[in-house]
Amino acid sequence: MKNIDDFIANMASAAWGLPLLIILIGGGLYLLIRIKFLPFRYLGHAIAVLRGKYDNESDIGEISHFQALTTALSATVGMGNIAGVAVAIAIGGPGAVFWMWVSAVIGMSTKFFTATLAILYRGKDSEGEIQGGPMYFITEGLGKKWMPLAILFSVAGLIGALPVFNVNQLTQAINDILLKPAGLYEGFKTDLIIGLSLATITALVILGGLGRISKTASKLVPAMVLLYFTSVIIILIIHIDVVPEYFKLIFTDAFSANFFKGDAFLGGVIGGIILLGIRRGAFSNEAGIGTAPMAHGAAKTNEPIREGLVAMLGPAIDTLIICTLTALAILVTGVWQSSDANGVSLTASAFEESMPTIGKYGLLACIAIFSISSLFSYSYYGTKCMSFLFGAKNKHIYNYFYILSILIGATTSLSMMINLIDTFFALMAIPTMTATIILAPRVIKEAKIYFEKLKQRKIAEKKDF
Repeated sequence: MKNIDDFIANMASAAWGLPLLIILIGGGLYLLIRIKFLPFRYLGHAIAVLRGKYDNESDIGEISHFQALTTALSATVGMGNIAGVAVAIAIGGPGAVFWMWVSAVIGMSTKFFTATLAILYRGKDSEGEIQGGPMYFITEGLGKKWMPLAILFSVAGLIGALPVFNVNQLTQAINDILLKPAGLYEGFKTDLIIGLSLATITALVILGGLGRISKTASKLVPAMVLLYFTSVIIILIIHIDVVPEYFKLIFTDAFSANFFKGDAFLGGVIGGIILLGIRRGAFSNEAGIGTAPMAHGAAKTNEPIREGLVAMLGPAIDTLIICTLTALAILVTGVWQSSDANGVSLTASAFEESMPTIGKYGLLACIAIFSISSLFSYSYYGTKCMSFLFGAKNKHIYNYFYILSILIGATTSLSMMINLIDTFFALMAIPTMTATIILAPRVIKEAKIYFEKLKQRKIAEKKDF
Protein backbone atom coordinates (compact mmCIF):
# COMPACT_ATOMS: atom_id res chain seq x y z
CA MET A 1 0.00 0.00 0.00
CA LYS A 2 2.89 2.37 0.73
CA ASN A 3 4.26 1.87 -2.79
CA ILE A 4 0.83 2.66 -4.27
CA ASP A 5 0.53 5.70 -1.99
CA ASP A 6 3.97 6.98 -3.09
CA PHE A 7 3.16 6.39 -6.77
CA ILE A 8 -0.11 8.35 -6.56
CA ALA A 9 1.65 11.17 -4.64
CA ASN A 10 4.27 11.41 -7.40
CA MET A 11 1.52 11.49 -10.04
CA ALA A 12 -0.23 14.36 -8.22
CA SER A 13 3.03 16.33 -7.92
CA ALA A 14 3.77 15.87 -11.62
CA ALA A 15 0.23 16.84 -12.65
CA TRP A 16 0.20 20.00 -10.49
CA GLY A 17 3.37 21.48 -11.91
CA LEU A 18 4.08 24.85 -13.52
CA PRO A 19 2.15 24.16 -16.79
CA LEU A 20 -1.11 23.57 -14.90
CA LEU A 21 -0.55 26.63 -12.69
CA ILE A 22 -0.11 28.70 -15.85
CA ILE A 23 -3.26 27.37 -17.55
CA LEU A 24 -5.46 27.64 -14.43
CA ILE A 25 -4.31 30.97 -13.00
CA GLY A 26 -2.78 32.52 -16.10
CA GLY A 27 -5.77 31.41 -18.17
CA GLY A 28 -8.21 32.68 -15.54
CA LEU A 29 -6.45 36.07 -15.40
CA TYR A 30 -6.55 36.27 -19.19
CA LEU A 31 -10.34 35.68 -19.14
CA LEU A 32 -10.79 38.26 -16.37
CA ILE A 33 -8.85 40.92 -18.28
CA ARG A 34 -10.46 40.09 -21.65
CA ILE A 35 -13.96 40.63 -20.28
CA LYS A 36 -12.80 43.74 -18.33
CA PHE A 37 -14.30 42.55 -15.02
CA LEU A 38 -17.77 42.99 -16.62
CA PRO A 39 -19.63 40.15 -14.80
CA PHE A 40 -18.45 41.46 -11.40
CA ARG A 41 -20.49 44.61 -12.01
CA TYR A 42 -23.68 42.51 -12.20
CA LEU A 43 -23.56 40.56 -8.93
CA GLY A 44 -26.97 41.99 -7.95
CA HIS A 45 -28.44 40.81 -11.24
CA ALA A 46 -26.85 37.37 -10.71
CA ILE A 47 -28.64 37.08 -7.35
CA ALA A 48 -31.93 38.13 -8.99
CA VAL A 49 -31.49 35.40 -11.62
CA LEU A 50 -30.70 32.89 -8.87
CA ARG A 51 -33.89 33.84 -7.00
CA GLY A 52 -35.94 32.93 -10.09
CA LYS A 53 -36.88 36.42 -11.31
CA TYR A 54 -36.06 35.49 -14.90
CA ASP A 55 -37.18 31.83 -14.87
CA ASN A 56 -39.20 30.67 -17.86
CA GLU A 57 -40.78 27.22 -17.80
CA SER A 58 -40.72 27.01 -21.59
CA ASP A 59 -36.91 27.27 -21.69
CA ILE A 60 -34.83 24.19 -22.52
CA GLY A 61 -33.28 22.30 -19.59
CA GLU A 62 -34.00 20.01 -16.67
CA ILE A 63 -33.52 22.07 -13.49
CA SER A 64 -33.84 25.68 -12.26
CA HIS A 65 -30.95 28.15 -11.86
CA PHE A 66 -31.14 27.65 -8.09
CA GLN A 67 -31.10 23.87 -8.36
CA ALA A 68 -28.16 24.03 -10.80
CA LEU A 69 -26.13 26.18 -8.39
CA THR A 70 -27.01 24.08 -5.34
CA THR A 71 -26.22 20.87 -7.23
CA ALA A 72 -22.81 22.33 -8.15
CA LEU A 73 -22.32 23.72 -4.62
CA SER A 74 -23.28 20.43 -2.97
CA ALA A 75 -20.24 18.99 -4.74
CA THR A 76 -17.89 21.95 -4.14
CA VAL A 77 -19.11 22.97 -0.68
CA GLY A 78 -17.90 19.80 0.90
CA MET A 79 -14.89 18.33 2.59
CA GLY A 80 -12.62 20.63 0.56
CA ASN A 81 -13.91 23.45 2.76
CA ILE A 82 -13.36 21.63 6.04
CA ALA A 83 -10.57 19.12 5.45
CA GLY A 84 -8.94 20.71 2.38
CA VAL A 85 -8.36 24.04 4.16
CA ALA A 86 -6.96 22.19 7.18
CA VAL A 87 -4.56 20.27 4.90
CA ALA A 88 -3.42 23.56 3.30
CA ILE A 89 -2.74 25.24 6.66
CA ALA A 90 -1.06 22.16 8.15
CA ILE A 91 1.38 22.01 5.21
CA GLY A 92 1.69 25.62 4.06
CA GLY A 93 0.73 27.74 7.06
CA PRO A 94 -1.72 30.68 7.05
CA GLY A 95 -0.27 32.09 3.80
CA ALA A 96 -1.79 29.26 1.77
CA VAL A 97 -5.24 30.75 2.53
CA PHE A 98 -4.36 33.99 0.71
CA TRP A 99 -3.57 32.03 -2.45
CA MET A 100 -6.87 30.16 -2.08
CA TRP A 101 -8.55 33.59 -2.17
CA VAL A 102 -6.62 34.52 -5.32
CA SER A 103 -7.75 31.23 -6.84
CA ALA A 104 -11.38 32.05 -5.93
CA VAL A 105 -11.46 35.56 -7.43
CA ILE A 106 -9.92 34.31 -10.66
CA GLY A 107 -12.17 31.25 -10.40
CA MET A 108 -15.30 33.43 -10.43
CA SER A 109 -14.34 34.63 -13.89
CA THR A 110 -13.46 31.10 -15.02
CA LYS A 111 -16.80 29.76 -13.76
CA PHE A 112 -18.63 32.54 -15.62
CA PHE A 113 -17.00 31.49 -18.90
CA THR A 114 -17.30 27.71 -18.47
CA ALA A 115 -20.96 27.78 -17.36
CA THR A 116 -21.87 30.18 -20.16
CA LEU A 117 -20.24 27.81 -22.66
CA ALA A 118 -22.11 24.88 -21.10
CA ILE A 119 -25.41 26.52 -22.15
CA LEU A 120 -24.13 28.16 -25.34
CA TYR A 121 -22.87 24.87 -26.76
CA ARG A 122 -25.17 22.23 -25.41
CA GLY A 123 -25.07 18.94 -27.28
CA LYS A 124 -27.19 15.80 -27.43
CA ASP A 125 -26.34 12.42 -26.02
CA SER A 126 -26.91 9.12 -27.89
CA GLU A 127 -30.59 9.15 -26.83
CA GLY A 128 -31.18 12.67 -28.13
CA GLU A 129 -31.30 14.33 -24.69
CA ILE A 130 -29.88 17.86 -24.35
CA GLN A 131 -26.62 17.85 -22.33
CA GLY A 132 -24.01 20.39 -21.22
CA GLY A 133 -20.45 20.29 -19.95
CA PRO A 134 -16.85 20.64 -21.19
CA MET A 135 -17.02 17.53 -23.40
CA TYR A 136 -20.00 19.02 -25.24
CA PHE A 137 -18.75 22.59 -25.55
CA ILE A 138 -15.45 21.18 -26.84
CA THR A 139 -17.11 19.14 -29.60
CA GLU A 140 -19.96 21.59 -30.37
CA GLY A 141 -17.90 24.77 -30.06
CA LEU A 142 -14.55 23.67 -31.48
CA GLY A 143 -15.70 20.85 -33.76
CA LYS A 144 -15.30 17.08 -33.95
CA LYS A 145 -11.57 17.32 -34.67
CA TRP A 146 -11.16 18.30 -31.01
CA MET A 147 -12.80 15.05 -29.88
CA PRO A 148 -9.55 13.72 -28.25
CA LEU A 149 -9.68 16.66 -25.82
CA ALA A 150 -13.31 15.84 -24.95
CA ILE A 151 -12.39 12.17 -24.46
CA LEU A 152 -9.47 13.13 -22.16
CA PHE A 153 -11.84 15.19 -20.01
CA SER A 154 -14.44 12.41 -19.84
CA VAL A 155 -11.96 9.63 -19.02
CA ALA A 156 -10.36 11.76 -16.28
CA GLY A 157 -13.85 12.66 -15.06
CA LEU A 158 -14.72 9.01 -14.44
CA ILE A 159 -12.06 8.94 -11.68
CA GLY A 160 -12.16 12.63 -10.71
CA ALA A 161 -15.87 12.37 -9.91
CA LEU A 162 -15.40 9.51 -7.45
CA PRO A 163 -16.34 10.47 -3.86
CA VAL A 164 -13.32 8.82 -2.22
CA PHE A 165 -11.91 11.93 -0.48
CA ASN A 166 -15.26 12.95 1.03
CA VAL A 167 -15.95 9.42 2.21
CA ASN A 168 -12.44 9.09 3.65
CA GLN A 169 -12.80 12.27 5.70
CA LEU A 170 -16.34 11.53 6.87
CA THR A 171 -15.16 8.09 8.03
CA GLN A 172 -12.23 9.70 9.85
CA ALA A 173 -14.56 12.20 11.53
CA ILE A 174 -17.02 9.52 12.70
CA ASN A 175 -14.14 7.46 14.08
CA ASP A 176 -12.30 10.32 15.81
CA ILE A 177 -15.34 12.15 17.19
CA LEU A 178 -17.74 9.32 18.01
CA LEU A 179 -16.33 5.82 17.98
CA LYS A 180 -12.76 6.08 19.33
CA PRO A 181 -13.74 8.09 22.46
CA ALA A 182 -16.46 5.50 23.15
CA GLY A 183 -14.03 2.60 22.68
CA LEU A 184 -16.03 1.25 19.74
CA TYR A 185 -13.42 1.54 16.99
CA GLU A 186 -12.22 -1.80 15.59
CA GLY A 187 -10.02 -0.70 12.68
CA PHE A 188 -10.77 -1.94 9.16
CA LYS A 189 -14.00 -3.64 10.25
CA THR A 190 -15.45 -0.34 11.54
CA ASP A 191 -14.32 1.57 8.44
CA LEU A 192 -15.98 -1.04 6.22
CA ILE A 193 -19.28 -0.83 8.14
CA ILE A 194 -19.28 2.98 7.77
CA GLY A 195 -18.51 2.58 4.06
CA LEU A 196 -21.36 0.11 3.57
CA SER A 197 -23.79 2.45 5.37
CA LEU A 198 -22.78 5.43 3.20
CA ALA A 199 -22.97 3.31 0.05
CA THR A 200 -26.56 2.31 0.92
CA ILE A 201 -27.67 5.92 1.58
CA THR A 202 -26.02 7.11 -1.64
CA ALA A 203 -27.57 4.34 -3.72
CA LEU A 204 -31.10 5.29 -2.58
CA VAL A 205 -30.64 8.85 -3.90
CA ILE A 206 -28.41 8.60 -6.98
CA LEU A 207 -30.30 5.74 -8.59
CA GLY A 208 -33.24 8.17 -8.72
CA GLY A 209 -31.45 10.40 -11.28
CA LEU A 210 -30.77 14.14 -11.53
CA GLY A 211 -34.27 15.18 -10.45
CA ARG A 212 -33.90 13.50 -7.08
CA ILE A 213 -30.27 14.67 -6.72
CA SER A 214 -31.09 18.34 -7.41
CA LYS A 215 -34.16 18.36 -5.13
CA THR A 216 -32.17 16.79 -2.30
CA ALA A 217 -29.25 19.18 -2.84
CA SER A 218 -31.47 22.27 -2.96
CA LYS A 219 -32.76 21.38 0.53
CA LEU A 220 -29.45 20.24 2.07
CA VAL A 221 -27.05 22.93 0.81
CA PRO A 222 -28.68 26.04 2.38
CA ALA A 223 -29.11 24.16 5.67
CA MET A 224 -25.51 22.96 5.82
CA VAL A 225 -24.09 26.39 4.95
CA LEU A 226 -26.18 28.05 7.69
CA LEU A 227 -25.28 25.45 10.32
CA TYR A 228 -21.56 25.66 9.56
CA PHE A 229 -21.57 29.46 9.30
CA THR A 230 -23.26 29.80 12.72
CA SER A 231 -20.84 27.36 14.39
CA VAL A 232 -17.73 29.14 13.10
CA ILE A 233 -19.07 32.60 13.98
CA ILE A 234 -19.43 31.38 17.59
CA ILE A 235 -15.76 30.28 17.56
CA LEU A 236 -14.67 33.66 16.16
CA ILE A 237 -16.70 35.56 18.77
CA ILE A 238 -15.04 33.52 21.54
CA HIS A 239 -11.62 34.44 20.15
CA ILE A 240 -12.54 37.91 18.86
CA ASP A 241 -9.45 39.50 20.46
CA VAL A 242 -7.05 37.59 18.14
CA VAL A 243 -9.13 37.53 14.94
CA PRO A 244 -7.55 40.74 13.46
CA GLU A 245 -4.05 39.42 14.23
CA TYR A 246 -4.60 36.13 12.38
CA PHE A 247 -6.47 37.78 9.51
CA LYS A 248 -3.39 39.97 9.00
CA LEU A 249 -1.13 36.89 9.28
CA ILE A 250 -2.85 35.32 6.25
CA PHE A 251 -1.54 38.23 4.13
CA THR A 252 1.94 38.53 5.63
CA ASP A 253 2.56 34.78 5.63
CA ALA A 254 1.53 34.50 1.97
CA PHE A 255 4.92 35.92 1.00
CA SER A 256 6.93 34.32 3.81
CA ALA A 257 8.51 30.90 4.22
CA ASN A 258 8.26 30.87 8.01
CA PHE A 259 5.66 28.17 8.30
CA PHE A 260 6.17 26.22 5.09
CA LYS A 261 7.29 22.66 5.64
CA GLY A 262 6.82 21.14 2.16
CA ASP A 263 8.82 20.92 -1.06
CA ALA A 264 10.18 23.96 -2.85
CA PHE A 265 8.67 25.10 -6.14
CA LEU A 266 10.03 27.55 -8.69
CA GLY A 267 13.28 27.50 -6.72
CA GLY A 268 11.73 28.73 -3.48
CA VAL A 269 9.27 27.89 -0.75
CA ILE A 270 7.03 30.89 -1.51
CA GLY A 271 6.26 29.26 -4.85
CA GLY A 272 5.34 26.10 -2.95
CA ILE A 273 2.85 28.01 -0.79
CA ILE A 274 1.34 29.60 -3.90
CA LEU A 275 0.96 26.23 -5.62
CA LEU A 276 -0.49 24.64 -2.50
CA GLY A 277 -3.06 27.43 -2.09
CA ILE A 278 -4.06 27.25 -5.77
CA ARG A 279 -4.27 23.44 -5.60
CA ARG A 280 -6.46 23.45 -2.50
CA GLY A 281 -8.50 26.36 -3.88
CA ALA A 282 -9.15 24.43 -7.08
CA PHE A 283 -10.04 21.37 -5.01
CA SER A 284 -12.48 23.48 -3.01
CA ASN A 285 -14.29 25.50 -5.70
CA GLU A 286 -13.41 23.43 -8.81
CA ALA A 287 -13.18 26.53 -11.02
CA GLY A 288 -11.58 25.54 -14.31
CA ILE A 289 -11.82 21.82 -13.53
CA GLY A 290 -15.04 21.33 -15.50
CA THR A 291 -17.36 19.57 -13.08
CA ALA A 292 -19.72 22.47 -12.30
CA PRO A 293 -20.49 23.23 -15.99
CA MET A 294 -22.04 19.75 -16.21
CA ALA A 295 -24.60 20.78 -13.57
CA HIS A 296 -25.08 24.30 -14.97
CA GLY A 297 -25.46 22.85 -18.45
CA ALA A 298 -28.71 21.21 -17.30
CA ALA A 299 -30.24 24.54 -16.19
CA LYS A 300 -33.60 25.52 -17.63
CA THR A 301 -32.59 28.66 -19.55
CA ASN A 302 -32.08 29.90 -23.09
CA GLU A 303 -29.75 32.72 -21.94
CA PRO A 304 -26.18 31.41 -21.55
CA ILE A 305 -24.93 34.57 -19.81
CA ARG A 306 -27.52 34.21 -17.04
CA GLU A 307 -26.21 30.79 -16.12
CA GLY A 308 -22.65 32.11 -16.23
CA LEU A 309 -23.58 34.81 -13.72
CA VAL A 310 -25.21 32.28 -11.39
CA ALA A 311 -22.21 29.95 -11.62
CA MET A 312 -19.90 32.86 -10.78
CA LEU A 313 -21.45 33.03 -7.30
CA GLY A 314 -20.13 29.52 -6.53
CA PRO A 315 -16.45 30.32 -5.77
CA ALA A 316 -17.51 33.40 -3.78
CA ILE A 317 -19.73 31.30 -1.49
CA ASP A 318 -17.42 28.31 -1.44
CA THR A 319 -13.92 29.75 -1.02
CA LEU A 320 -14.20 33.43 -0.09
CA ILE A 321 -16.80 32.78 2.63
CA ILE A 322 -16.80 29.15 3.81
CA CYS A 323 -13.09 28.35 3.38
CA THR A 324 -12.16 31.63 5.07
CA LEU A 325 -14.36 30.79 8.04
CA THR A 326 -12.72 27.37 8.38
CA ALA A 327 -9.24 28.89 8.12
CA LEU A 328 -9.93 31.52 10.79
CA ALA A 329 -11.43 28.90 13.13
CA ILE A 330 -8.26 26.80 12.83
CA LEU A 331 -5.93 29.81 13.20
CA VAL A 332 -7.56 31.68 16.11
CA THR A 333 -7.82 28.55 18.25
CA GLY A 334 -4.10 27.84 17.78
CA VAL A 335 -4.62 24.16 16.97
CA TRP A 336 -2.65 24.49 13.72
CA GLN A 337 0.49 24.97 15.87
CA SER A 338 -0.36 22.80 18.88
CA SER A 339 -1.81 19.73 17.13
CA ASP A 340 -0.25 17.10 14.87
CA ALA A 341 -3.68 16.37 13.39
CA ASN A 342 -4.37 16.91 9.70
CA GLY A 343 -7.46 17.11 7.52
CA VAL A 344 -10.82 16.99 9.23
CA SER A 345 -9.28 16.06 12.60
CA LEU A 346 -7.51 19.45 12.74
CA THR A 347 -10.79 21.29 12.15
CA ALA A 348 -12.44 19.09 14.80
CA SER A 349 -9.70 20.12 17.25
CA ALA A 350 -10.56 23.79 16.62
CA PHE A 351 -14.26 23.19 17.32
CA GLU A 352 -13.46 21.16 20.43
CA GLU A 353 -11.11 23.86 21.78
CA SER A 354 -13.77 26.58 21.58
CA MET A 355 -16.88 24.56 22.37
CA PRO A 356 -15.90 21.58 24.54
CA THR A 357 -18.15 18.53 24.14
CA ILE A 358 -20.78 20.08 21.83
CA GLY A 359 -18.33 21.64 19.34
CA LYS A 360 -17.09 18.43 17.79
CA TYR A 361 -20.62 17.02 17.52
CA GLY A 362 -21.81 20.18 15.77
CA LEU A 363 -18.93 19.81 13.34
CA LEU A 364 -19.77 16.15 12.80
CA ALA A 365 -23.34 17.15 11.86
CA CYS A 366 -21.93 19.68 9.36
CA ILE A 367 -19.46 17.16 7.98
CA ALA A 368 -22.18 14.55 7.54
CA ILE A 369 -24.36 16.95 5.53
CA PHE A 370 -21.40 18.34 3.53
CA SER A 371 -20.12 14.88 2.64
CA ILE A 372 -23.39 13.11 1.95
CA SER A 373 -24.65 15.91 -0.31
CA SER A 374 -21.33 15.74 -2.20
CA LEU A 375 -21.81 12.01 -2.66
CA PHE A 376 -25.08 12.65 -4.47
CA SER A 377 -23.80 15.33 -6.88
CA TYR A 378 -20.53 13.76 -7.96
CA SER A 379 -22.33 10.66 -9.22
CA TYR A 380 -24.18 12.87 -11.71
CA TYR A 381 -20.87 14.16 -13.10
CA GLY A 382 -19.52 10.64 -13.51
CA THR A 383 -22.62 9.41 -15.32
CA LYS A 384 -22.38 12.35 -17.76
CA CYS A 385 -18.81 11.34 -18.59
CA MET A 386 -19.84 7.68 -18.92
CA SER A 387 -22.74 8.62 -21.19
CA PHE A 388 -20.46 10.67 -23.47
CA LEU A 389 -17.89 7.88 -23.77
CA PHE A 390 -20.05 4.77 -23.95
CA GLY A 391 -23.58 5.94 -24.79
CA ALA A 392 -26.46 7.12 -22.61
CA LYS A 393 -27.89 3.61 -22.26
CA ASN A 394 -24.76 2.56 -20.35
CA LYS A 395 -24.50 5.54 -17.99
CA HIS A 396 -26.22 3.71 -15.11
CA ILE A 397 -23.29 1.25 -14.98
CA TYR A 398 -21.14 4.06 -13.56
CA ASN A 399 -23.37 4.33 -10.48
CA TYR A 400 -22.44 0.81 -9.38
CA PHE A 401 -18.73 1.54 -9.86
CA TYR A 402 -19.29 4.79 -7.94
CA ILE A 403 -21.03 3.04 -5.03
CA LEU A 404 -18.21 0.47 -4.86
CA SER A 405 -15.62 3.29 -4.67
CA ILE A 406 -17.27 4.49 -1.43
CA LEU A 407 -15.96 1.35 0.26
CA ILE A 408 -12.45 2.09 -1.05
CA GLY A 409 -12.59 5.68 0.24
CA ALA A 410 -13.70 4.55 3.68
CA THR A 411 -10.87 2.02 4.13
CA THR A 412 -7.77 3.79 2.72
CA SER A 413 -5.48 6.68 3.74
CA LEU A 414 -6.16 10.42 3.44
CA SER A 415 -2.98 11.09 1.45
CA MET A 416 -3.80 8.43 -1.13
CA MET A 417 -7.34 9.71 -1.68
CA ILE A 418 -6.50 13.42 -1.89
CA ASN A 419 -3.59 12.79 -4.27
CA LEU A 420 -5.73 10.53 -6.47
CA ILE A 421 -8.43 13.17 -6.91
CA ASP A 422 -5.85 15.95 -7.32
CA THR A 423 -4.24 14.03 -10.21
CA PHE A 424 -7.46 13.56 -12.16
CA PHE A 425 -8.69 17.08 -11.42
CA ALA A 426 -5.50 18.28 -13.09
CA LEU A 427 -6.18 16.09 -16.14
CA MET A 428 -9.75 17.46 -16.32
CA ALA A 429 -8.53 21.07 -16.08
CA ILE A 430 -6.29 20.83 -19.15
CA PRO A 431 -9.07 20.26 -21.76
CA THR A 432 -11.56 22.47 -19.88
CA MET A 433 -9.28 25.52 -19.74
CA THR A 434 -7.84 24.98 -23.24
CA ALA A 435 -11.31 25.00 -24.82
CA THR A 436 -12.52 27.87 -22.62
CA ILE A 437 -9.60 30.13 -23.60
CA ILE A 438 -10.09 29.37 -27.32
CA LEU A 439 -13.86 29.99 -27.12
CA ALA A 440 -13.57 33.08 -24.87
CA PRO A 441 -14.23 35.62 -27.69
CA ARG A 442 -17.63 34.02 -28.33
CA VAL A 443 -18.58 34.36 -24.65
CA ILE A 444 -17.44 38.00 -24.62
CA LYS A 445 -19.58 38.71 -27.70
CA GLU A 446 -22.64 37.08 -26.04
CA ALA A 447 -21.97 39.02 -22.82
CA LYS A 448 -21.88 42.38 -24.60
CA ILE A 449 -25.19 41.64 -26.34
CA TYR A 450 -26.83 40.41 -23.11
CA PHE A 451 -25.68 43.30 -20.90
CA GLU A 452 -26.66 45.86 -23.56
CA LYS A 453 -30.17 44.30 -23.68
CA LEU A 454 -30.31 44.44 -19.89
CA LYS A 455 -29.27 48.09 -19.92
CA GLN A 456 -31.95 48.95 -22.51
CA ARG A 457 -34.56 47.05 -20.48
CA LYS A 458 -33.73 49.06 -17.37
CA ILE A 459 -33.97 52.32 -19.31
CA ALA A 460 -37.38 51.25 -20.68
CA GLU A 461 -38.60 50.31 -17.19
CA LYS A 462 -37.57 53.73 -15.84
CA LYS A 463 -39.47 55.47 -18.65
CA ASP A 464 -42.58 53.39 -17.95
CA PHE A 465 -42.29 54.24 -14.27
